[in-house]
Amino acid sequence: MNELDRFDRAILRELQADGRLSNAELAQRVGLSAAPCWRRVRQLEQAGYILGYRAVVDRHKIGLDVLAFVRLDADRNSGAVTRELEEAIRQVPEIIGCHYISGSGTFELEVVARDLRAFSDFTREVLLNLPHVKDLHTSFSLGEVKSQAVLPLPPA
Repeated sequence: MNELDRFDRAILRELQADGRLSNAELAQRVGLSAAPCWRRVRQLEQAGYILGYRAVVDRHKIGLDVLAFVRLDADRNSGAVTRELEEAIRQVPEIIGCHYISGSGTFELEVVARDLRAFSDFTREVLLNLPHVKDLHTSFSLGEVKSQAVLPLPPA
């Protein structure tokens, strides 16, 4: 699958908006019959355009009221150190996002916690004990303006 056509883009747009659409509803929305629509969805999955399906959970309703952005500096930046730190970060469920960044810092983490005390405990017990951590700089979210990651699709 090299090039996305208008139907593929429409399928991706609709599934980003509602991943629970039935194939029949999806087909009707994008202007295909059910069988070709189903085949296209499977091709998009197999080609890696669609990585998975999941429920979007309101973090406040499950008691995770703190969202922090933590810039983590490694004590040194080598391939082995970076890979070891990446693997350790992947194992921590409270870290819900991580980016290897340019500029100052090595990683930018997105971390959730129940409250500030829980975040403070988490920082001392987990983040500072990750391998090769030199320093942390934290900013707290004061409110989410936009948090649903729906990717803009370029026109065909």
